[in-house]
Amino acid sequence: MIDVREICLKARLSSQVFSGSSTEQKNVVLAKIKEILDENRSAIKQENAVDLQNARQNGISEDLLDRLTLTDGRIDTMLSGIDDIIALPDYVGKAEEEYTLKNGLLVRKVHAPLGVVGIIYEARPNVTVDASCLCIKSGNGVILKGGKEAVNTNRMLVSLMKKGFEACGLDSDLIGFIDGTDRELTATMLSLGEFIDVVIPRGGEKLKKYVLSAATMPVIASSGGNCHIYVEKTADFDKAKAIIENAKLSRPSVCNACETLLVDAEIAPTFLPKILSSLAEKGVEIRGKEEILRYFPQVTLVTDDEFFVEYISKKIKVKIVSGIEEAIAHINQYNTKHSEAILTQDEEKAKRFTKYVDAACVYVNASTRFTDGFELGLGAEMGISTQKLHVRGPIGLKELTSVKYVISGDGQIR
Repeated sequence: MIDVREICLKARLSSQVFSGSSTEQKNVVLAKIKEILDENRSAIKQENAVDLQNARQNGISEDLLDRLTLTDGRIDTMLSGIDDIIALPDYVGKAEEEYTLKNGLLVRKVHAPLGVVGIIYEARPNVTVDASCLCIKSGNGVILKGGKEAVNTNRMLVSLMKKGFEACGLDSDLIGFIDGTDRELTATMLSLGEFIDVVIPRGGEKLKKYVLSAATMPVIASSGGNCHIYVEKTADFDKAKAIIENAKLSRPSVCNACETLLVDAEIAPTFLPKILSSLAEKGVEIRGKEEILRYFPQVTLVTDDEFFVEYISKKIKVKIVSGIEEAIAHINQYNTKHSEAILTQDEEKAKRFTKYVDAACVYVNASTRFTDGFELGLGAEMGISTQKLHVRGPIGLKELTSVKYVISGDGQIR
């Protein structure tokens, strides 16, 4: 029987000791974890093959299978990600602000670990390593609750990371793994606010809403991306075509893929037939309202409610808008506040879009696929926060710390 409370308690106690570790100590254990993972590639891929076989038997879609798959190339990326984390600056203990009061007290606002971070995520086993290593470098404990599709892969990855701790003479309970698929285990985890300081859901809107409603600890919502691209009437058609195809097709199953295409009515007669035919030729299903029929007769008709949907597959919704105001209104009504883009040569329209669109990342003349900690120059990230507190956008190493005020005096009394 899985004792979720005991797992979380042990991670809490371990984190209280580990939080004082030096940067060198943290980097040594990360390097050992990388070494052990690399030495056990075959075992990792063997367990991943079991998960893939089970997923296929359960009828999982090809796009979700892609998320679940660990190839040698993806393992290489995972391992190089550990190197990137080792190279990142350690914020713990560093002063963000320092000043002296008139009474002589020295006040320092310093970064401190959050404590224990809970991660609830779906069929992406690379998150198991990425999240754990980010928590290690930021001095936090971590509780992992992965999706049932990746349970065998996750179990193997966690066991290998724990060996890394043990090889360094450290307490491996810092990484807590809830090794089961019962949803009640998740509910129990979310009830343990006395042990878990913050929880991060990584998945779709359904998971985010469940965690927000059930958690007894603060939540950093890292949810799905119903991302839009608005093609304004002055857009460069060739650049727009390349950006849209990249945003939709480079990896359709990820949260920063484009799900809805908005096109200015003035350019719809010339631009829509070109882009929709190209997308359809590449296997994308075109979905939209009746207005699209005149430009692409093969469109699958949808209701307004479908504009809320994140497909994570080779489907795209299309809508014609009368101008930038309608585009902004549509995005703010239907988006998940993840990543939105405008394609335009009009600087004033670009400024208006970035000012009024409510999203963590807003792009001008670029693909939404850049919403990623590595791509934005922040190093590794835990996910993309779509809320406004305590972080918005990529959840990087710095965002996995809080602050404490350290006040030094020489006998002052009030």
